[in-house]
Amino acid sequence: MPRLSKPVYESLPGAYVALGAALLWASYHWRNAWWSTLSAALGFVGVVLGLVLWMHRRDFRATADDYRRRGRPVIDAVDDQR
Repeated sequence: MPRLSKPVYESLPGAYVALGAALLWASYHWRNAWWSTLSAALGFVGVVLGLVLWMHRRDFRATADDYRRRGRPVIDAVDDQR
C-alpha cells in the first residue's frame, strides 16, 4: 500500500481545517438554501476532523514511549530505569 510523504501527511490536519473554514465562510457569504446548509455542514465536519487528527497526533507523540513499551515484561521496564 503506498504511503504519503511526511510533509503531506503532517499537513493534512491543517488542510482539513483550512478547507472547513473556507466552506464555512462560503456558506455565510453565498446564501442559497441547500448550498449554504451543505457547505456549513461539510465545513464543520472538516474543522472538527482536522482538530481531532491534530490532537490525536499530539497525544501519540507525547506518550510514544508508553506505546512502545506495551507488551514488554515488567522486569525489562525496571532494568531500563537503572
